[in-house]
Amino acid sequence: MSDPQAYTIGWISALATEFVAAQQFLDERYNPPESVGQHDNNFYVLGRIGRHNVVMATLPEGEYGTTTAATVAKDMLRSFPNVRIGLMVGIGGGAPTAAHDIRLGDIVVSTRDGSYGGVFQYDFGKTIQDQTFHYKQHLNQPPQLLLTAVSGLKAQYMGDNHELDSKVRQVLERKPKLRRKFSQPPLSSDKLYRSDFVHRNSLQPCSEVCIDDPDRLVVRPERGEEDDNPAIHYGLIATANQLMKDALIRDKLAAEKGVLCFEMEAAGLMNHFPCLVVRGICDYADSHKNKEWQGYAAMTASAYAKELLKQISPNKVEAENRILETIGSALSEIEKTTMATQVTVVQMGSQLLCDKIKSWLCPPDPSTNINHAKKLRHKGTGAWLLKKTFFQSWHSGSNRHIWLHGLAGCGKTVLSATILDHLAETHDGLLLRFYFDFSDGRKQKLSGMLRSLAFQMYERGPVFRRHLDALFHYHRDGQDQPSTETLSEIIRKMLMEEKSVCVVLDALDESTTRDQLLRWIQDIASDLELHHVRLLYTSRPESDFHQSLPDCIGQENCISIDRQALNEDIRAYVVWQLTEGEGFKKRKLSEDLVELIENKVGKGSDGMWVSTQVTTLLHQMAA
Repeated sequence: MSDPQAYTIGWISALATEFVAAQQFLDERYNPPESVGQHDNNFYVLGRIGRHNVVMATLPEGEYGTTTAATVAKDMLRSFPNVRIGLMVGIGGGAPTAAHDIRLGDIVVSTRDGSYGGVFQYDFGKTIQDQTFHYKQHLNQPPQLLLTAVSGLKAQYMGDNHELDSKVRQVLERKPKLRRKFSQPPLSSDKLYRSDFVHRNSLQPCSEVCIDDPDRLVVRPERGEEDDNPAIHYGLIATANQLMKDALIRDKLAAEKGVLCFEMEAAGLMNHFPCLVVRGICDYADSHKNKEWQGYAAMTASAYAKELLKQISPNKVEAENRILETIGSALSEIEKTTMATQVTVVQMGSQLLCDKIKSWLCPPDPSTNINHAKKLRHKGTGAWLLKKTFFQSWHSGSNRHIWLHGLAGCGKTVLSATILDHLAETHDGLLLRFYFDFSDGRKQKLSGMLRSLAFQMYERGPVFRRHLDALFHYHRDGQDQPSTETLSEIIRKMLMEEKSVCVVLDALDESTTRDQLLRWIQDIASDLELHHVRLLYTSRPESDFHQSLPDCIGQENCISIDRQALNEDIRAYVVWQLTEGEGFKKRKLSEDLVELIENKVGKGSDGMWVSTQVTTLLHQMAA
């Protein structure tokens, strides 16, 4: 029966384990649907339970939480528009208390509790910051038809045994392949640890690291013949977008709100897929989580859900409004809001990790040097360099390296700022920069440069972040520092993520680790996989650079800064100061005097900027 209009019950399971368990309780399985909505990516199983046609769907592999559940529900309702009631069936973490002796394999059914409609959503993130809970919203309660069926089944089970365990065993007798994963584990493996005892090593199971010390375990009496096993509990289910793994928080919510169970999907459903939530208990929502009980818990929950549907007459279901009609246009808007909330949460988490990475690396900030250079720069300074053939070849990618060298005071740092501004306007790829600086100890070593370049790339986005995130976690979440060699290797990996990269390094001569720096440049130059990475660096023309760089990048790419062009920059700066600078606006000089000073300063500078000296001289003249 593949007609989408024939299905009135929607059944959603989050995990593959839950989905497999659910299918075992179909009385009859039908062929898959012939067609679904154009943008519907759900996988469906169609079948019959009692006199009801049921459509089952599961969340995509590896995706959990409220947003994904909402998307699955939205697509189901558009492909099967006649669905009138819904079930969310699967596993959850129990919250045992003195009033509710919840054990593994038990079932929790969402029913109204005080002001809550069976499920309530809380903001897990708030618990870390201020130790209080922020209750995000009140969610709709399940349809009255389902709650009535719950009451009727509850009354029936008070007088007669429910035999859910027998029904599970019957299924497994027919399906030997499922027995290993879905049978009830030994009761000896059902251990409730004290709330203040934390499982420290998430990579090792409790059987290896959590000793069965009576002082660490909560002692509970064995269930007798008069006790239901598994037991069924009715009350409040708490939902959030993160997994609950903290016993203290679990106990706090259980005490304050009467929570019986924790899960991750119901908030995405209740307000736009009115449903009953049924959870089989597979753990105790603490740090001692394991998967041993997941299969059996999924089976008990599915067995209960089947028995519940058998209590409902088909004509009662047909009398209910179609969910799609009930929620109407709100469906898309709710999904957009949920998606926006999820994006915000992800962004907040990403920013928090970014702050940790920055604190860990302590990357020197080159912007302070760049801003200082720009203050010294007169408009048009260095424009001649951008027109040079060697620069244009480098800019186009024909040459990978340029070394600009000139004597101290010739304006190399200002030229670097001009180059960076030009690249910011004309280069479509990644632009990195670093200024070595005698006056700042963090800007003198290769390690400081590497940290700065790495963090500049990190701020560009996820494709770069994954490398540093992994390095951060590998170094015990920032407790250890990476070596220079490790940083160099991670930068190489990050550079491989971009098609075109320009790196500007200023004042190599102010580095106190020149040998390491030169080796790093040589490694970049010789790495054929980094053919898309172009470096431009400046320094004084000192002997170690002259001995190393020509062999590394070619003599033709070692450029002495043009003194004549620098003289023209200096003359332009002097004229501007004499005509527009402070002190000369009111005290106008004759054109002849301006020309005389321009010539004398220009000829005497010999390509040496030392702008502070020129400025000092002009200020003295203006006084």
